[in-house]
Amino acid sequence: MMNKWFQLLFAVIGGALGVQWSDKLGTPVFEVIALVTGVEAVRGQAVYMFVVFALVFYSVSAWAMSYMLSAIRSGEERIATIPIIDLIAGSSGMGIGLLLSSLLLLPLERTGYSNPLLHMLVIGVLGYAGFRLGLVKKEELLAMLEKRGEARGRRGAQGEVKGFEEHKILDTSVIIDGRIADICKTGFIEGTLVIPEFVLEELQHIADSSDLLKRNRGRRGLDILNKIQKELDVKVLIYEGDFDEISEVDSKLVKLAKVLRGKVITNDFNLNKVCELQGVSVLNINDLANAVKPVVLPGEEILVQVIKDGKEHGQGVAYLDDGTMIVVEGGREFIGTTLDVLVTSVLQTSAGRMIFAKPKLLEKAL
Repeated sequence: MMNKWFQLLFAVIGGALGVQWSDKLGTPVFEVIALVTGVEAVRGQAVYMFVVFALVFYSVSAWAMSYMLSAIRSGEERIATIPIIDLIAGSSGMGIGLLLSSLLLLPLERTGYSNPLLHMLVIGVLGYAGFRLGLVKKEELLAMLEKRGEARGRRGAQGEVKGFEEHKILDTSVIIDGRIADICKTGFIEGTLVIPEFVLEELQHIADSSDLLKRNRGRRGLDILNKIQKELDVKVLIYEGDFDEISEVDSKLVKLAKVLRGKVITNDFNLNKVCELQGVSVLNINDLANAVKPVVLPGEEILVQVIKDGKEHGQGVAYLDDGTMIVVEGGREFIGTTLDVLVTSVLQTSAGRMIFAKPKLLEKAL
């Protein structure tokens, strides 16, 4: 039904144009017709032109509408794939370019040396140049907007200071690890969690892997993200931008942290070191886990269950509830039993904390 109304509207517009052009276009045509047919003059030129143009426009209206709708859909699809920051930056640059073109053309118009072709050329070149410049400078524009937003956030009403929500950028390893969801649930993570689109693509690639272990890890990461978004009371931002000139995901995370002036949350040792070298703040989940483990001092007495033998002769191995390994000297003969041990020393390594102890029974015997 809408197509019919559009065709009728197109026919009316065509007829109106035919009437408007009847004097300039119709008169020569009808003079030729009158000369050929021997008629002195053809009357009703405006009516004939209205009918002819209305029929022509009506016949091509279906094709025109189909082409127009196809162009609109294509434009919508292209715009949908462009990140909003790119649109804002490009539009801002184009606006500056059009403003400059107006300022340049104004003196030419006053002198009378301008023409429509020059106008179109200057406006087109400066508008496109401004659009490209806006895209190139989008990261700096975003950083400037973030800085201004931070400044406004810190200025509260009547001089009071408001808190600034810092961005916490998640990497692939910490999402797959899953502990970030439990940390967010406790409320220790403040600000906005940023999940870059290129990290989502990497997770999806892992989830589609032919290797069963990788596939399960990828799906676990996607489930964790779904839990964070739907079940936890935290702000989540999906960053749709990308850095096409950078291929490595870790390098993109560092670049994004610099742009947003946020912190990277990870448990990747190498990414941790890269962030430190480039001056990017990083929150390591493994460091947090080691920091919150119970403090055990030499001379303390703890109750453990020896579950296996150690590397050295006569040693037994036990574990605390948080997974901390306890090496029990002379504990091999107590495998499978629960006993009191005395802590002799505590060793902190990059892999975690290791506790050395000996059975309390042996201490009493001595």
